Amino acid sequence: MYQNQIVIDGLQYCHWTRDYFITLQKSGITAVHVTLVYHEDARQTLSLFGQWNRLFEQNNDVIMPVFEVKDIERAKASGRVGILFGAQNCSPIDNDIDLVEVMRKQGLLIMQLTYNNQSLLASGCYEEVDSGVTRFGKQVIREMNRVGMIIDMSHSAERSTLETIELSTRPICISHANPTFAHNALRNKSNDVLKALSESGGLLGFSLYPFHLPYGSQCQLNDFCQMVTKTADLIGVNHLAIGSDLCLNQPQSVLQWMRNGHWSKAMDYGEGSAAAPGWPAALSWFDGTDGMKNIYQGLLEHGFTHQETAQIIGGNWFDFLELNLNSQSKW
Repeated sequence: MYQNQIVIDGLQYCHWTRDYFITLQKSGITAVHVTLVYHEDARQTLSLFGQWNRLFEQNNDVIMPVFEVKDIERAKASGRVGILFGAQNCSPIDNDIDLVEVMRKQGLLIMQLTYNNQSLLASGCYEEVDSGVTRFGKQVIREMNRVGMIIDMSHSAERSTLETIELSTRPICISHANPTFAHNALRNKSNDVLKALSESGGLLGFSLYPFHLPYGSQCQLNDFCQMVTKTADLIGVNHLAIGSDLCLNQPQSVLQWMRNGHWSKAMDYGEGSAAAPGWPAALSWFDGTDGMKNIYQGLLEHGFTHQETAQIIGGNWFDFLELNLNSQSKW
């Protein structure tokens, strides 16, 4: 049954090589949301698109770009992995609202309003004061809604997230985070956020990043599935997905770029601690080519039906993207 499903991983930032693309292909992954940007500005973002164009050219037997939901279906039919691009910050639009549509037409399908810090649009989850959505942020939300760019609030603070859910005329996603009831990390989401998300038609992608999980790197598949089960009881299966947040084969310099960008001279340890500044140890059951398949089997063993399990490993992402990637522009 697993091999027949559309399987979508809602967030990865791995070291992208042909060998890893083949690993994704062997894993049965239909499509993956790739982080294109952490802190890069508009010009740097265009260069990153250029780098990926070369990867598509060199690996077109294994991967293909996703600009619309039909491309995910084409990827499944051709046995390739669809690549859809997102930004974990609003830096690609600089301070220019016109760049929202420009980036959407280039293929930036998803954008977070903030990373961990205050941005021009909203507050990040590490700020001591959450000032909510800014004046510019309200304009950008409207523009993202208009052009069919999905709003992601994975790294945003509570007030900013709740205000965005209320302001947006389209459902938003939290592509890679977990409930605070499972693990009280700064970036995980409260029951209030989860309920507002589901009531507005939004989507939560469960993260496999150990700093977001109960018991960290010692989290077992059973622990993960229990978290999914409890969340399903709270907000319903239709709003659940996977956003693994895998960062495989990346050097320490990439971790420093993610956490620091250009804003800090001292290492920001993020959700880890000063005693553990590096990458966390990987989960043994979400390694190699069997990670998503293990989740699929684990959810079935925890009482989810085949249909519900198919929704969580990809079907809900597919439906969410199909509903929200279309432009509302009249010209």
